Amino acid sequence: MMGYLKGKSSQIIFERWANARFKYRNRSFWARGYYVDTVGKNTKKIAEYIQNQLKEDREYDQLSMDFEDPFKDYTIEKKRVNKRTKR
Repeated sequence: MMGYLKGKSSQIIFERWANARFKYRNRSFWARGYYVDTVGKNTKKIAEYIQNQLKEDREYDQLSMDFEDPFKDYTIEKKRVNKRTKR
């Protein structure tokens, strides 16, 4: 069930905001796993889980490189070609 929700929601986000796909370079939009519990019962455990996820996300972001378009500043110079040939 969670896999379906995460998959469909990421598809909708990428459809509505196409630039997000370039930002995330076709990586997974959501974290790998998920945590389910009742709110209020284990508040401390939930807070620890969120902090751990934030730490893992920061570590993963340090390993990945941001995509930069290699042709961003590239311009093609048009050279004038003389149609007459010298003989």
